[in-house]
Amino acid sequence: MPRTLLIATLATASALRVTRRALPAAAALGVPAAAQAKPPGGTASRTEGYEVQKSEAEWQRQLSSVEYFVLRNGGTEPPNSSPLVKEKRPGEFRCAGCGVPLFASSAKFDSGTGWPSFATQLPAVAVESSALEFLAGAEIRCGRCGGHLGDRFLDGALFPGTPAALSGQRYCVDGSATVFYPADGSAPVRGEFDPAKPRELPAWAQPPGIKVNG
Repeated sequence: MPRTLLIATLATASALRVTRRALPAAAALGVPAAAQAKPPGGTASRTEGYEVQKSEAEWQRQLSSVEYFVLRNGGTEPPNSSPLVKEKRPGEFRCAGCGVPLFASSAKFDSGTGWPSFATQLPAVAVESSALEFLAGAEIRCGRCGGHLGDRFLDGALFPGTPAALSGQRYCVDGSATVFYPADGSAPVRGEFDPAKPRELPAWAQPPGIKVNG
């Protein structure tokens, strides 16, 4: 896929960022979908104050187009596009930008949103404060390099029987921002998605069924 078309596809997905990420919490509160939108990513600098310092040119050379769009531009991948959505093996998820551990596999659960979801985070995950976190969520970043990871929502109670029900939190992560390292030492799995690979829409994005009386 040409780079320009790939970026356009990702930009379209990011335009729907909070509608999909905040869907469970907003639906529980009866908030219309139109009221859930906000621009992708936070406004604070992704470079100032972080241990890992690189120029944008250096990041572009190191990262793929998708990784750069998510980590450095605060973009969002399409739902069910990352191979890490269904990853269930023991291991840890590390930053695709700097390699620091971010999430343990024991905290991962199936949220049905189409993005890797976790109930708790490791110390390297930084949460950007938000006055509307109870509804729209708060951006999460890599605390070492400042890369955008996704959003945290305080709606864990909506997922009974999962670790999120105990923590009260849901970390909705863009798989493209991470690399999974299996505990058995097998090859790491990059979370970056393949734009050419068909993907299944999550239940919330499926068109309504049509019942025919006959």
